[in-house]
Formats: sequence, structure tokens, C-alpha cells
Amino acid sequence: MSYPGYPPAGGYPPQQGGYPPQQGGYPPQPGAYPPQAGGYPPQPGAYPAPGGGYPPQPGGYPGQPGGYPPQAGGYPPAPGGYPAPAGGYPGQPGGFPPQQGGYPSMPAAGGWGGAPGYGAPGGGMPQGYPGGPPAPGQQPMPGYPGAPVPNPSMPAYGGGTPSVVPAISQGFRGTIKDFPGTDPLKDVEVLRKAMKGFGTDENAIIELLGSRSNKQRVPMVKAYKTTYGKDLVHDLKSELTGHFEELVLAMMMSPTHYDAAELRHAIKGAGTDEACLIEILASRNNAEIREINQIYKADHGKSLEDAIAGDTSGHFRRLLIALSQGNRDERETVDISLAKQDAQKLYAAGENKVGTDESQFNAILCARSKPHLRAVFNEYQHMCGKDIEKSICSEMSGNLESGMVAVVKCIKNTPVYFAERLHKAMHGAGTKDKTLIRIMVSRSEVDMLDIRQEFLRMYGKSLYTAISGDTSGDYKKLLLKLCGGSD
Repeated sequence: MSYPGYPPAGGYPPQQGGYPPQQGGYPPQPGAYPPQAGGYPPQPGAYPAPGGGYPPQPGGYPGQPGGYPPQAGGYPPAPGGYPAPAGGYPGQPGGFPPQQGGYPSMPAAGGWGGAPGYGAPGGGMPQGYPGGPPAPGQQPMPGYPGAPVPNPSMPAYGGGTPSVVPAISQGFRGTIKDFPGTDPLKDVEVLRKAMKGFGTDENAIIELLGSRSNKQRVPMVKAYKTTYGKDLVHDLKSELTGHFEELVLAMMMSPTHYDAAELRHAIKGAGTDEACLIEILASRNNAEIREINQIYKADHGKSLEDAIAGDTSGHFRRLLIALSQGNRDERETVDISLAKQDAQKLYAAGENKVGTDESQFNAILCARSKPHLRAVFNEYQHMCGKDIEKSICSEMSGNLESGMVAVVKCIKNTPVYFAERLHKAMHGAGTKDKTLIRIMVSRSEVDMLDIRQEFLRMYGKSLYTAISGDTSGDYKKLLLKLCGGSD
């Protein structure tokens, strides 16, 4: 059965009230249908119907002034839906009906990962106020007919072994999203009740914060002060302890304020957390980095660039300062000839000379767009038969080596980079909780579903299982809320 407005295979049969069959065969003289008794009158400016064409049908597309222009593949797409290819989608004779909101809703458990308009929410509806039903916690990503395969390999331009590229995301890929109908004044009542009196109701705090997006959590700070004349962050600090406290406080900050605070913590004090600096500066876009710079200057009285310059040295300092400018090319188009030239420059600066021209690596890796650099990496591998990461490891050392490799990994596939960071944070003796908290909070509304997918592929167990085995108590419960479910 075809969708109204689309022709069935073989054309429409003559309809009552349409053009009646004429003596001498159907259709009449080529060129145009003469007006017939009982038929449709000609429309001003319309194209004459071709021999064998479809007369207008009830429920079909209304006639347009000037007629329909010829369309490759038939009718233009209906708003909110995909046009059916020839033959329709598998299992859908006559084409897939357009769905309001974009992608067709999937009845299969798990949906598309969960934004409104993309089928069933991936991780189930988050829980509401404490005492509500628990959320189902899984968000598999079933493919729909014709869907791109997750993590397709980047085709090698001109040959060579393809590099891994990011998964082609379909819609919202986070695990925490806006909870419908929230009211910050009502939310802070729940928080106040959870902290008031003897003891603290940690579960109430977990259920509330774990089901609110960042833009719904941040206004709670002002709402709390408006309602009770007290500082919410101060009260949370006085009631909570340990890593659970750190996680809750991180969730109460906007993403860029949190990044600025993490950069400050990575720089100040004894030692520098170089991996944290690289993680944030390599994975954020230009707008985010520029906002982080503004917040850092306002909060700490000095620019982020000055702070980096005072705490690092050499080519590693140059790498961080270049990334902190927020001036990377963000165009999506790729010029293959320019990609070949950049690959040759990197080869000439490293493998093909005595010593290494680090500034050439810096100039290309920090300024070019990510799609362009993925093409460069493919060209580089084709040119010298060696992956760019291995060349960097053989040509550089120390912080510069780890920094450059991290930039390359983040450009190739950001979810893979974060999956690896999470694994390292939980693997071996002790847990790097600051790294674990930062990634779980900062990626929960960006690409946590993709990170989970990559984690399972790379390490043979779900991120949910890894967190469950490496953390405990209320801290574990809230981290698992951010994780969103098991795979």
C-alpha cells in the first residue's frame, strides 16, 4: 500500500471523476489532454500532462503554478520525512511514510539514542522527582534501513590504509537530556528537603540531578538562593563528601565554567596535569575555547595563555598556546590536493629529515580543520607506509609526544579517544577519579552513547560494567546515571 500522494507501481488506474477512457485508446493525442466532460479542467500555467502521466488524485499533491519541475527521483521530500527510493525501503512497499520530526520512529527497544523526534529515547525517560519509577537504562543503537554503518573507515584518498574516523552521529548522542516540564523552584525544594534535618537523602539528590540536563541544573543555584537565601553550592559541600561531592559540584557548573576550573586546577600547584590540558583544548570547538578564555580571565585575573606559558615550556608550550587560541579552521569541505601537500610537509618535517621540525607539525595539526586532517593522515600513511601516530612517537618524546598523539587521536575519532581515556582512568592500581568525573560530566550530553559503543568494542565489556566494578556507593550511582545504561 503506497502512501497518499505517491504513485503506486504501474501508475494510477483511471479514477471516478477524472479523465474517462476515450474512444480510440488511452491516452488521447500526445501533448495535452483536451478538457473532457467530467474531467479536471486545465490549470492556468500548468504543464500539459504527458502521455501515461498521473492525473491529480484526492489526497495527493495540489497543483502548483507552473506545474511540477522535473525531479530526479520523483516528488520532492515531504516535510520531516525521507522520500522513498525506487522500490521503497525493505519491508515497506510503496515507500516509507514521512515522520514528523525527521527520522522514523523505531518500535524496537532502545530507539535512536533519544532526542525528541528521533523515536523512542535511547536510555528510557529519565526519572522524575525522587520516588518516581526507575528509568530503564539501555540505549542500543539499532540500524534503520539504509543507515550508515557506525564508525565507517575514512576512504584513503589515492590509496593507502584508511584511518578510523568518528562515528556518523544520528541526532542526539548524549545520555542526559532535558527533562520535560521542570521547574527550578520545585527542584530546589527537593534538594532542600534532602539536605535539611538530620542526615542527607543522597538518593533524592542522585535521582534529581541525574535526570536533569546541565541547562536545567545550573539555574537551581539562583533559584535556591532566591527561595532560601542560602548558597546551594555551599550547602552541598557541607552535606556531601569525597568523590560524590566532587561529582555533584561538577554537575552544577556550566560546561565552559567547569572546563576553566579544570584547566586552572591542572596548571596551579605542584606539578602540571598535561593530559588534562590537552584533553580539554584538543576536544573543544572554537566557540567553547574562546568562552573558556573569557571565563578564565574573569575568574583568575590572568589569561589562559599566560597561565600556560608560565607553567609549560618548549614545543609543548607552543602546542598548548596554539590550541588555546580557538582559531582552528572549522570548514567541512576537504581539498584533496591541499591534503596531499600537508602530508608531504609532515613527511618532510619528520620521517624524511635528520631531526624534526616540530613547528611544522604544530602549524598543521592546530590550524587545519578536522575533516581535512583526517584526509591528511590517510595521505601520509599512503605516502610513507606509516601511521602518523607512529611517526610522532619515533620523532618526539615526553609531553610533546603525548600531546601531539592526543591531538591526532582526538581528530581521528573523538569517542575512541575518550573511551581510551576512561579505560586508563579505571585500569590498574587506583582510579584517576578527576579524569573519570570530568569525562563523564562533560560528555554526557555530547557523545556518551558513541563513547560507550567504542568502549565495548575496544575492551570487550561495557562502560557501565567498568564503572560498576571500579567505584562504589553514591558516587557509583550518579556516575551510572551519567553513563545511561549498559550495552
